[in-house]
Amino acid sequence: MTKKPAKAVTASAVHARSGAPAEEKAAPASSRAARAEERRAAIVDAAMEEFIARGFAATRLDDIAKRAGVAKGTIYLHFKDKESMFEELVRIVIVPVVARLNALPPPTGSVRDLVETFASNFLKEVIGTRRGDLVRLIVAEGPRFPSVADFYYREVVSRGMAGMRALIELGIARGEIREKDLARFPQILVAPALIAVMWQSLFAQHAPLDAQEMLRVHLDLIFGKRSTT
Repeated sequence: MTKKPAKAVTASAVHARSGAPAEEKAAPASSRAARAEERRAAIVDAAMEEFIARGFAATRLDDIAKRAGVAKGTIYLHFKDKESMFEELVRIVIVPVVARLNALPPPTGSVRDLVETFASNFLKEVIGTRRGDLVRLIVAEGPRFPSVADFYYREVVSRGMAGMRALIELGIARGEIREKDLARFPQILVAPALIAVMWQSLFAQHAPLDAQEMLRVHLDLIFGKRSTT
């Protein structure tokens, strides 16, 4: 009589027979997930470097894959195209900074103190960093790629403006801000941050800018000078 071939012994069968704990059974799947997450992070990091070095238009997925050390096809397992990859960069690098503004607790001190603290931290986290490079890239190439600009406005700008407007309205209600029309133009409050980002890349070598001191003068114009007594 011909013997039937033995059935292949799978890893799951071995676990079932040995009574291995659930954590051990899940280990291969969790390891795969961890490796996938590592590859995704490597792709995002490589994309950041390529976008900043080449610009959005000139960056190729082949170059990103090469820098990340993965096959080009691996990129499509995580992102559908270059645009979705860029959006992920914005979510990871820029959105959390702006989200802190809307997560601020009600001020126990002055509104100016709250604005100054947030703006100072924003300058430290953006000026001279990859975040600043990314913002400059969006400003430079946004007009050529409306969908990218639309995404940035929705995820970053509109949230930042809403947070600033809320602080301005609170400052007006408390009598700290006299110009009530400022609430219509919250862009004025954040203008020093954008100026500093642009200045750093274009003119810093000719005329270094003290962004923190510029912020102080700007807030003096809006809130009035601090009392020295």
